[in-house]
Amino acid sequence: MTSNPLLSPSPLPFELPDFAAIDKAHYLPAFHEAMARQRAEIDAIVANPQPPNWENTVEAWERSGRDLERVAAVFYNLLGTDADEEMEEIAATVAPLLAAHADALYLNKKLFERIKQATAPDDEESQRLHAYLLRTFARRGAGLDDKQMQRLKEINARLSVLSDAFGRNLLASTKALAVGFDSPEELAGLDPARIEAAAADAAALGRTGYVIPLELPSVQSLQSVLEKPEARAKLYEASQKRGQDTNAEVVVEMAQLRAERARLLGYDTHADYVIAEETALTAQAARKLLYDLAPSASQNAENEHKLLVEAAGGEVGGADWPYWESKVRARDFDLDEAELAKYFPLDQVLEKGVFFAARRLYGITVKKREDLRGYAEGVDVWEVREDESGTEKGAIGLFITDYFGRPSKRGGAWMSSFVDQSELLGTKPVVVNVMGLSKPADGSQPLLSLDELRTVFHEFGHALHGLLSAVRYPSFSGTNVPRDYVEFPSQINENWALDPAVVRNYAFHVETGEPIPQELLDAIERARQFGQGFATAEYLGAAIIDLAWHSLSCEEAAELTAADIETFAARALEDAGLVVAGLAPRYRSTYFNHIFAGGYAAGYYSYLWAEVLDADGFDWFRQVEAAGLGSSPAAARAAGTRFRDLVLSRGGSRDYGEAFAALRGRDKDIRALLRRRGLAGAI
Repeated sequence: MTSNPLLSPSPLPFELPDFAAIDKAHYLPAFHEAMARQRAEIDAIVANPQPPNWENTVEAWERSGRDLERVAAVFYNLLGTDADEEMEEIAATVAPLLAAHADALYLNKKLFERIKQATAPDDEESQRLHAYLLRTFARRGAGLDDKQMQRLKEINARLSVLSDAFGRNLLASTKALAVGFDSPEELAGLDPARIEAAAADAAALGRTGYVIPLELPSVQSLQSVLEKPEARAKLYEASQKRGQDTNAEVVVEMAQLRAERARLLGYDTHADYVIAEETALTAQAARKLLYDLAPSASQNAENEHKLLVEAAGGEVGGADWPYWESKVRARDFDLDEAELAKYFPLDQVLEKGVFFAARRLYGITVKKREDLRGYAEGVDVWEVREDESGTEKGAIGLFITDYFGRPSKRGGAWMSSFVDQSELLGTKPVVVNVMGLSKPADGSQPLLSLDELRTVFHEFGHALHGLLSAVRYPSFSGTNVPRDYVEFPSQINENWALDPAVVRNYAFHVETGEPIPQELLDAIERARQFGQGFATAEYLGAAIIDLAWHSLSCEEAAELTAADIETFAARALEDAGLVVAGLAPRYRSTYFNHIFAGGYAAGYYSYLWAEVLDADGFDWFRQVEAAGLGSSPAAARAAGTRFRDLVLSRGGSRDYGEAFAALRGRDKDIRALLRRRGLAGAI
């Protein structure tokens, strides 16, 4: 085992995994050995003859499992970005083993008892950790009797298999349904570089002609630019077929098992179980937010739809909605999205926009490490520092960028980590941002749409949360916070994409080098609320479906079959007052990866919950004139430092409501969100 590079810390800077030294054959042996090592670590804690104290029990627990964390971080990051049949088979093999391993840890009554008896130091982080561990062990079943524990183990094992199956089925379905076209004429509306990329995608899949890979949501981004209705329809229809043949039964069984597990653990539903640990605290609070906004969002979307029908001179369905929305935006707001994208080439946005904003606010620098290699072609490694002196003191961690789509990469955009920051462990963060942008076949820079521009800033907001973490315990590091709080830093970072002080630094025409004209920026601002009806309703639809699945009692879940999925979702939307002709929820159940193969089950509402914090928090930035609109660099830095100290650096080590109140000077206020989304009369 000593020759397995996954079973010891990497010798590279910041413990960046030595990807070149890692082979797929290393994974299974490494998983087995790492689990055995953690079991031995836990056995040593339990068998310690000394009375339980903070160091020999709680900190020993926090130190345990580092080998397993390393193996899992490498494997699951690469599974998401470069999956193949061998990787998927490993994942299927490992999933139930990891579930059983976790159960063995959290159902260990002797370990639980020692943690209970340990006395936490007086500092806030230690006190919170102790309370967190006691809750977590109880919520994982440490207080159940033997028969209940056995059933819980069976449920967890089966759910791990089903979750893995959902993800594999979705990836296979997404690949199979990638939309083929015979001629470039069918792709009218795309620029030549994008058409060449479609030909390259076809070749990569062993197909002829041109192929457009599917993105994760129902609506595909190219629906806004493809000129031929038939092409738009092919994309839209293929998108909504994903997982129909393979994931319907998986969805129903997962909902049933989650409901049973929640009852076993003392909760009425899975939503109640999950949200008890979120900042919303109750499923009813999350549901109220969604249901309060749904009728107004529906009305806004219907009003927008009428404008599209007038422009089109006929009916506009779901396949055509984005196309005619872009036409109306160009007509009514002088916003030509194709021309706008020419000011947003990726590298320019990243280095002179995203990194510039971070330096301006937080005093950090980001520079490429040419000597360090990522895990695939086009994956870059950057070093993040407090200063440019080159001293060890200034080093923060590494940032990895993987922005281009590959046939082996799952859809969507996300942030993850290879190494988490921890003062206890002496580790500094290594985080990654992943997207699925189409790489131009001619080697030129991809030109970002407004949505893609915001996504680059959004995901770097998550990266900042991981990079600027300054906590002692790994359980609280970086993004290890509730789902309805983790999106706060990422969403607030989106605001800097078009902040005047930032956009003027990066938005230069890719061909002429001219700065973006004020007229275009004014058009973006004028058009800001147009389309919010569609965007809000589309999002709410997915969040409502998520809560509906996870608000089922055991008895209600048991009555459902795979054939009921669409009627179940339709009824949930109708009950919430969210029914708009031609508008599909952002995700339908059979391709809702967030909740059936990710960590967002009963938590997809969290994006909106966190946006309340984001909108209100960004109002604070503007009101104190600490950033944007010509403020001084010193004022921007002061505001950024405050946000960093209160939010980004604290991870889970401080009460989240108190942290926001300290930033804002009061509790959150939903009115800023309502104004932003054009829903001021909703509540």
